[in-house]
Amino acid sequence: MKLVMFDDWHLGVLRGEQVVDVTAEVRDIPHTGPGDLMSGLIARFDAYRPRLEKAAQSSPGVPLAGVRLRPPLPKPGNIVCMAVNYMENGTLKEPAPINAFHKAATAIIGDGDTMVLPDAPASVFEGEAELALVIGKRATRVSQADAMKHVFGYTCFIDGSARGLPPANNVFFQAKSRDTFAPIGPCLVTADEIPEPQKLAIRLTNNGQTMQDFNTDDMAHKIPHCIEWASSIHTLEPGDLLATGTNHRGLHPFMDGDKVELTIEKIGTLRIAVRDDLKRGWGRVTRLQHKERGGEGAHTPQTTGKYAK
Repeated sequence: MKLVMFDDWHLGVLRGEQVVDVTAEVRDIPHTGPGDLMSGLIARFDAYRPRLEKAAQSSPGVPLAGVRLRPPLPKPGNIVCMAVNYMENGTLKEPAPINAFHKAATAIIGDGDTMVLPDAPASVFEGEAELALVIGKRATRVSQADAMKHVFGYTCFIDGSARGLPPANNVFFQAKSRDTFAPIGPCLVTADEIPEPQKLAIRLTNNGQTMQDFNTDDMAHKIPHCIEWASSIHTLEPGDLLATGTNHRGLHPFMDGDKVELTIEKIGTLRIAVRDDLKRGWGRVTRLQHKERGGEGAHTPQTTGKYAK
């Protein structure tokens, strides 16, 4: 099943290119807003799934193109992001030690929304294409063998990053948790529709040009290991989001006016815009291209606008 939130935070089921409003089927779930409505549904999904399936089959839909999609997970309790979790197309000799960081839930935006680059002296702004999983039931110190039983579903995730902010080594919070730096969507796909999440094609385009193109089979620490490790640190609750990392070779500067599309096999395409009121500029060069050209540092330098050196 593909779940969406749309227009004035209605709950919908995608049926091809149609959206069926199933909000009436979940009104009895205790909630104060769309965030805890969705997390409440996830926690009770086994009981509510027959209702949703019946409504999706029997009720008329409306064209997907005629609605405004919202983030399918409006306010996750936790956003856990795996760090350096790909083998970079097999070019790394061994996996980096497993690691992660938290991202603020207030950074969430949805399909059709805009990532806003802040007035901050970042050396570059990037967005990382990632597969994210959503926790379906409480996970505390779960084993790898049991980890996938705790996955509710999957969605597309773009990890916005403001790199190189001073002071040195004071990075993750101010780099990752900026408002609008966590686009997700367009839908939340239940786990039964993706039986093999470790073999999904991921492609990110910017203004129509392919910049990231990789597969989840290149993941260094596989999904069960990520869940086992994260749940050994703190409990994961229904509706929590765990982003599984990216292949860094295609990372490139995000700039004002960019139209970014992230497509993940079996999920769909997440589309966002980028706005920078300062109109800063960088070369449209991926990290891999920058390295191959003998450039200094991890990415191409800023060329125009405030903070350019």
